[in-house]
Amino acid sequence: MWKIDVTYRDQLQPIFDRLFEKKEELQQNRPLTGGALQKIKETLSIEWTYNSNSIEGNTLSLRETQMILQEEVTISGKSLREHFEAVNLETALKYLYELVGKNHPISSKDILSLHELVLRNIEDNFSGSLRNAGVRIAGANFTPPNAQKVSPLLDELVNFINENPLGLNIIELATVFHHKFVWTHPFIDGNGRIVRLVMNLLLMKEGFPPAIILKNDRAKYYAGLNSANKGNYQKLTLLMLQALERTLNIYLTAIPGNDTEYTEISNLVKEVDLPYGQEYISLLARQGKIDAHKEGRNWFTTKEAVEEYVKNRKRKR
Repeated sequence: MWKIDVTYRDQLQPIFDRLFEKKEELQQNRPLTGGALQKIKETLSIEWTYNSNSIEGNTLSLRETQMILQEEVTISGKSLREHFEAVNLETALKYLYELVGKNHPISSKDILSLHELVLRNIEDNFSGSLRNAGVRIAGANFTPPNAQKVSPLLDELVNFINENPLGLNIIELATVFHHKFVWTHPFIDGNGRIVRLVMNLLLMKEGFPPAIILKNDRAKYYAGLNSANKGNYQKLTLLMLQALERTLNIYLTAIPGNDTEYTEISNLVKEVDLPYGQEYISLLARQGKIDAHKEGRNWFTTKEAVEEYVKNRKRKR
């Protein structure tokens, strides 16, 4: 059995608690009205496709990705591969939602099926197949295991997430899976897109919305993975929590009667009399100490979230 260092839990436990409370609130208000739910799914699918592909080097903009997927246009100056990457990932997302609704454990077959969809018409010789050769990853602080070990390692990883022998909560389990999958690197190409799909399959089966890692967090993402290679999961887990809080907030603010308003921190400090300045509130957001989420490069929070933090600090004194 793998040994997972969970000493980070004390620091991150308040964030875990906040997100599980939000998930419970979302569950209590389901089903959302059909129109609102469909609009959110469409928007998040485009964002997911854009960000996941961009992390891997695809140069399509968010608007260009939307035009390809919704308007079926061809973008001048962009490669055929980049177009296929957008269309294929959207197709894989649709299949992912089917898997979420199926009452069976995640299997290696599910992962291979997703891979086949992601690489269709791009790398047909490799799509849906485990790698049969060694690989090296530029900028990584590890070398993936020998190709002969990939199949048993993937089976071990699938058993791990289905049995959860360490009793991890679902966010921790998805984070550990994410790292172990990247470390195993089971495919010649497409590993990043696939791990972000299957990680979210885990979360969505448990009632969470998808966690979308933003292109702007690419450096932080890779730093978190490199830290996890050394046994430290705190950076990667915090990034996953932040990505998940963003989509939870998107869903919750769509609930009829919810008047929560997230405001960019730079604007909030101008509009509301708060005990802290922009830099400190932004630091609290980055550390997950207040209810906040990121849009592009900017952090958004609420007056109530900052006031709650102040109240808790006074209570602890």
